[in-house]
Amino acid sequence: MEYYVKSVIPIIKMNYEKFTVVEKSIADFFIQNQEKIDLSSKAVSDRLYVSEASLSRFAQKCGYRGYREFMYQYEVTFVENQDSMTGNTRMVLNIYQELLHKTYRLVDEEQIRRIAQYLDNAERVVVCGKGSSGHAAAEMEMRFMRIGVRIDSLQDSDLIRMQAIFQDQNSLVIGISISGEAEEVLYLLRESSKRGAKTVLITAQEEDRFYNYCTEVVMMPSLQHLNQGNVISPQFPILLMMDIIYSSYAGLDQGKKERLHDRTLQALSEGREKKKSRQQKRDEK
Repeated sequence: MEYYVKSVIPIIKMNYEKFTVVEKSIADFFIQNQEKIDLSSKAVSDRLYVSEASLSRFAQKCGYRGYREFMYQYEVTFVENQDSMTGNTRMVLNIYQELLHKTYRLVDEEQIRRIAQYLDNAERVVVCGKGSSGHAAAEMEMRFMRIGVRIDSLQDSDLIRMQAIFQDQNSLVIGISISGEAEEVLYLLRESSKRGAKTVLITAQEEDRFYNYCTEVVMMPSLQHLNQGNVISPQFPILLMMDIIYSSYAGLDQGKKERLHDRTLQALSEGREKKKSRQQKRDEK
């Protein structure tokens, strides 16, 4: 069975600013290399005029135990990418891989568990966003509703603002703004916080002011500084973080959540069957 092997290149790029001048020359070689050559530490050190110890330190900064492990992973992905992937396919998968690595570094599991508990305790949940963030909010409503969360999603500016007056200490308000500049979203979080609600902002922009009115600020990776990041849907990092929160929440009383999920699917299935039956009867007339 074919699968996409974790690429070394996004890891090198992600750690690039940590490298010394010598290590950056090593990184540039591996990023730019398009040939199948001898990659033993001796051959590479001779080729780049660096010490084998420098190669080892470079590999460790990339998260590997040593150069041998790094070289093995690099060769596997290099051969697979060269043999079976076009440039565009490789580029897109590498960007996704880089986003996954950045998410791994940003995610705070303790924070995710706290948010899952807020979801479990809240009598009502509101999630809002504009544009692509709004579409992600609608997806969040559909998914969490199926496992018992009383949740509403908002995308309209006026509705987002009006909802602020209905929030209280039994509410959880989740705002999604990649840029951290969606004023309606920030307004709802600020006003809801004043009324005692728990507030969560999911964003790629960290600013101290958010902590004045947000119970939690969940950081997600930004597409802004990625090579060719414009080819990736801006919803992807949001949905990735949503999946992490969903998994944590679903793990609370998992059996109950699974039963609720199955019942909602059954209700949808019965609705479709009734609709299909009515349509057949109309067709027969």
